[in-house]
Amino acid sequence: MVTALTLALGVTAFVLPPKQTFLALFLYVLLGCIGLPVFVGGTAGFGKLFGPTGGYIFAWLVVYPIISALKGARPNFKRYALVDIVIGIPLTYVGGLISMMLVMDVSLEAALVMAVLPYIPGDIIKCLMAAFLGVKVNEALAHNR
Repeated sequence: MVTALTLALGVTAFVLPPKQTFLALFLYVLLGCIGLPVFVGGTAGFGKLFGPTGGYIFAWLVVYPIISALKGARPNFKRYALVDIVIGIPLTYVGGLISMMLVMDVSLEAALVMAVLPYIPGDIIKCLMAAFLGVKVNEALAHNR
């Protein structure tokens, strides 16, 4: 399923400092775990963390604070895009692949075909959009200070 999560995760990391990025994502996960339908497809529940796609959720909590730490001091589209595409996407996919392989008992190849390869083009586009929006939001925030 295609979602705007990659876009939202990137913008969050580009606008907030690392600790706040972690707290925002932790709150998102917590809301989903207690029953608010915030996960993909309007789903919720603690069990989502341990389903086939739970590894993505765990990965976000680690990956996007790292992205936030690596974004640099000044808004920069190329840096934002590069960090998200080269680090954010691959590390998030690793988390998703691990959970997919463990929960569904499928090979790496099968997990790649199901959970990674179809999404690469869209995720790259969403990372570019997140980089653009991250720069614009940070510039607007700096202008209003």
